[in-house]
Amino acid sequence: MEKRRIAILGSTGSIGRQTLDVVREHRDLFEVELITCNSSFMTLAAQAREFDVNNAVICDETKYKALVDALEGTDTKVFAGMKSVCDLVTSDRIDIVVASMVGFSGLAPTMAAIKAGKVIALANKETLVAAGSIVMGLSKKYNAPILPVDSEHSAIFQCLLAAQGNKVRKIHLTASGGPFRTWDKERIAAATKDMALKHPNWDMGAKITIDSATMMNKGFEVIEARWLFDTPVDKINVVVHPESVIHSMVEFEDGAVIAQLAEPDMREPIQFAIGFPERLPLGNKKLDFAKLGSLSFFEPDLEKFPALKLAYEAIGKGGNIPCALNAANESAVAAYLRDEIPFYGISDIVGECIGKTTFISEPTIDDIFQTNTQARATADWLIMSMKKKS
Repeated sequence: MEKRRIAILGSTGSIGRQTLDVVREHRDLFEVELITCNSSFMTLAAQAREFDVNNAVICDETKYKALVDALEGTDTKVFAGMKSVCDLVTSDRIDIVVASMVGFSGLAPTMAAIKAGKVIALANKETLVAAGSIVMGLSKKYNAPILPVDSEHSAIFQCLLAAQGNKVRKIHLTASGGPFRTWDKERIAAATKDMALKHPNWDMGAKITIDSATMMNKGFEVIEARWLFDTPVDKINVVVHPESVIHSMVEFEDGAVIAQLAEPDMREPIQFAIGFPERLPLGNKKLDFAKLGSLSFFEPDLEKFPALKLAYEAIGKGGNIPCALNAANESAVAAYLRDEIPFYGISDIVGECIGKTTFISEPTIDDIFQTNTQARATADWLIMSMKKKS
């Protein structure tokens, strides 16, 4: 395998840091050309120094001078702002773009990389939730492959490699169930953010961990799978699997099911994406089947986790509604993390926002950005109203 030059969008976040863990194991195969973050300039500077990165971008322009000072004496070139990310990601010196920025902010630079024909290792699920049809159309137009980094979608992708063109009957997306799987609805309603942030299996950023607790994250993954694998939503099933050992499954017309299993470690799907089609050695914990004991599976409870139901409804309506779903959820989760709304306030706000969104069946990218802005404004108004009532 020839050496590959990587851009990591969101290098200080959970996926970004674990991507760098993979690079540490295979410095002979990967070179980090570009790293970006929102505001964590000290972490970004340490990464740039360790990996001798050519370009570093801090999106929070008020931290530009601090990053420049932190990188004094190095050859790393420092930039600021999202426009710099979008410009630099098109460089001829980049082969693969790891899109791991959190939220809607990842859409613009991912689209810029696609238009430049880069291979996209996609961890930012909001890109496909908000603009799946547009993004996948651009991927085909510019011959820019999108390889999934989410453990569930990586599992599906790996299972489909064994399909050899045979017809798929159903995709089974597994879900851990989050920290509240065994709680009753009344107890969940009173859950604090500290409780919600204690995921039983995965180490993720705060926003994604809350999305896992509401099961909105799984709803986003349903939408993502619809676009990544060109599969009707009625063929995408969610099954709760608390052990998080089977990362997803593909069922075929004859009833045979192929599953991908591994310890819950995001470095495996990250490495599979950036090293594809080769499987590289990885210093992670390996499955010990004798110690597993048993694996369990349950249907998700849509009464306790209405966010998952809302996601199915949004992709069922299509158009710009999934974009509104994502925008409202980002605002509501941020409010919950600020202790401004209760746990179920998240799904209440999201449901009301998508109901108030003007439907556009075939949105342009301008429509997507406008829907995002309007849904956030509606969500912010609803958050203020909820705060006054509490």
